[in-house]
Amino acid sequence: MAALSIRLSATTLRERLGNWRSQLVADARFQRWAIRFPLTRRMANRNARALFDICAGFVYSQILSACSKLEVFELLRLGPKDCHTLAAQMGLTLPAARTLLKGATSLRLLRALPGDRFALDDLGAAMIGNPAVGALVAHHDLLYADLADPVALLRGERETALSRFWSYAANRLAGDPASHADGEGCAPYSDLMTRTHNLVADAVIDAYPLARHRRLMDVGGGEGAFLAAAARSAPNLALILFDLPPVAERARAKLAELGLSGRVETIGGDMLNDPLPRGADVVSLVRVLHDHDDESVRRLLVAIRNALPPGGALIVAEPMSGVRGAEPMGDAYFGLYLWAMGRGRPRTAKEIGRLLRDAGFRDVRELKTRAPLLASLMSARRV
Repeated sequence: MAALSIRLSATTLRERLGNWRSQLVADARFQRWAIRFPLTRRMANRNARALFDICAGFVYSQILSACSKLEVFELLRLGPKDCHTLAAQMGLTLPAARTLLKGATSLRLLRALPGDRFALDDLGAAMIGNPAVGALVAHHDLLYADLADPVALLRGERETALSRFWSYAANRLAGDPASHADGEGCAPYSDLMTRTHNLVADAVIDAYPLARHRRLMDVGGGEGAFLAAAARSAPNLALILFDLPPVAERARAKLAELGLSGRVETIGGDMLNDPLPRGADVVSLVRVLHDHDDESVRRLLVAIRNALPPGGALIVAEPMSGVRGAEPMGDAYFGLYLWAMGRGRPRTAKEIGRLLRDAGFRDVRELKTRAPLLASLMSARRV
C-alpha cells in the first residue's frame, strides 16, 4: 500500500507540474518574455517552428506529391539541370517551376546549385531508391480528400474515399460472398500492399530469423511479397500463403514468376470465418491486426493458435501506437488513416500482448526492428 501511495503521489505531482507548465506556456505574456530571454529563446523558437510545421504539413506533402507526379526526381536522376530545362520537361511555366523547385529544396528533396540549377538531395534520392514510397504518395490523394474536412470525417458525416478504395475487404468483413469472387476488385489494394510490404519485410526478417523454422504460413499474405523475402532469407523454409481466393490466385501467379511455385502453397479462404490450414510451425501477420476491430482480432488469433502445433510461433509486424520515436506514425497518421478507412485502429504493444495472451499464446515478446517507423514486431508461442 505504501508503494502504491508513493506512485499515486508521484503521478499526481507530474500531472500538477504538467498542468502548471501548460498554463504558463499558454500565457501570451510568458510567450513574449520567453522569446526575448536568452535562455528560453531557443526553446521558444523551436516550439514555434514545430507548431508551424504542423500547420504547414499539408503544403509540404503536396510539394512532394507534385514532384512525384511531375517525375522531378527521375528528371534529376542522372545529374543537375537548370530551371528552364526542368520547367519545359515538367510542362510548367518558369515561375511555377521555380516555386515548386525552391519549395522542394527547402524540404531537402532537392539542392539548389549556382546558375539556377537543381540537383537531388538525400530525400529526393531516397524516393528513387524506394518506389514503394512513390506508390504511397500517389495513394495519399485519397486520404487527403477525406481529410479536407477532418471534423466531418471524425463525425462520420460522409462516405470516405478510403472506405471505397478498401471496399473489397470491407465487403468480406460484412460477410458478402460476392466479394470472394471478384478478382479485379482486389487488384488495386493488392498491388499497393505488395509495393509497401517490400519496405517492411527486410526489417522483420532481420529481427526474427526464420531459418529456425520448418514451415511458415503468412496469413493475409497478399500477393506474396513477405513470403518472397522469407524465401530468400531461409532457403530451406517451406511456405504457405493464405488469403482471400482471388488474392491467393494473384499470389500464385506472382510467386511462380519468381520461381517459387515448388516452395509455396497458396490457399484461398477467409481468415476470419474459415479454419486455417495446419502444418506450419510459425505464422506471420504482417500489417493485418490494425485493420480489424478487437473482436475480429480475437477470432483470428484463436484460429491461428488452433492451427499451430504446441511450441509453434506467431510473429506480428505492424506500425504500433506509442512506439518511442515513432509516435506520430502510429497515433496521428495511422489513427486518422484507419478512421477514414472505416475499421481497425493502431494498438500499443501492451494491447496486442493482452490479445495474444487472451487467445492462449505465451512467451509474448517485443522485438526491436531497424525501422520502427515502418513496423514494430512481436512474437509469441503456443503452449
